[in-house]
Amino acid sequence: MKILYGVQATGNGHISRARAMGKYLAKAGVEVDYLFSGRPADQLFDMQQFGDYEVKRGLTFVTQAGKVNYWQSFWQASVKTLKQDIQALDCSQYDLVLTDFEPITAQAAKQQNKRSIAIGHQYAFLHDIPMQNANMMTRMVFKHFAPAQYQLGLHWHHFNQPILPPIIDEEPQNVAAQSNQVLVYLPFEDQAQVIAMLKPLTDYLFSVYGPGLSKATLGHINTHPLAVKPFKIDLASCRFVLSNAGFELISEALQLQKRILVKPLNGQMEQQSNALALQQLNLATRAERLSSSIIANWLNDNSEKPKVAYPNVASAISDWLLADTPDSINTLSQQLWQ
Repeated sequence: MKILYGVQATGNGHISRARAMGKYLAKAGVEVDYLFSGRPADQLFDMQQFGDYEVKRGLTFVTQAGKVNYWQSFWQASVKTLKQDIQALDCSQYDLVLTDFEPITAQAAKQQNKRSIAIGHQYAFLHDIPMQNANMMTRMVFKHFAPAQYQLGLHWHHFNQPILPPIIDEEPQNVAAQSNQVLVYLPFEDQAQVIAMLKPLTDYLFSVYGPGLSKATLGHINTHPLAVKPFKIDLASCRFVLSNAGFELISEALQLQKRILVKPLNGQMEQQSNALALQQLNLATRAERLSSSIIANWLNDNSEKPKVAYPNVASAISDWLLADTPDSINTLSQQLWQ
């Protein structure tokens, strides 16, 4: 079996899911070619697992200081390049096209009538799940941006819909959790402002990851450039996770029983909806803005949160793909949520 796997590279969560899926597809002897879009190639990191992958421009949103800048997003978009990349992509050599909200592979498969399956959190929004600030435009984006013949939506709860639990790239780390350690990942915020907010909170040790940061120690604050292995180690050893409301990191933090504070990205319906779902499920604390006092109150809040334990979804999807039973999504969903 030969698969073309398209991955939206604007967020590291899509890539993390592809890492998890790739391990089980390789184990099953499936030949996979990867195409990433939405981020320049020189900004990708730790990509050795994906072999000789392709990178295309694709489409992405520009963010500044925690908000989506739609004006800059419009000016940086190149619809002409996107159309050319879709038309140039030949899917004929593949048995299947997988897409994790990646538009080039999805649209090429649609145009060439190639069997296609979508995997990702965004496809959960095609169902009746908690949503905030949803409108006709957002619904059109989720439906038409990266379509496929079959969709596997992922979420933290089934909400009585045929969606699946999260795909988690689990790598057991032989480290002990530290009661005062906090992992901070706020890539859409101004990093200098983030560090300034953490400076007064000297009772805690902060490991801060973000774009543009270098490895440095500032008293009780350690800053790090983006890298998979050290990030995984700090995630395993922390007690607290402070982040935006992206899906994949929150999924991993929930699986590891971490206490979570999310600050959803302003103007981004998906993150706003994620934060709403976490509130409704009582799995995390939500803040619309951040300050030293807000973070301190969260760190000192000892109220218990529900515990979750998700199954190995990547392995199950890999087996499901090889079984070639795309009409059985409801059955797959029910089995995984048991």
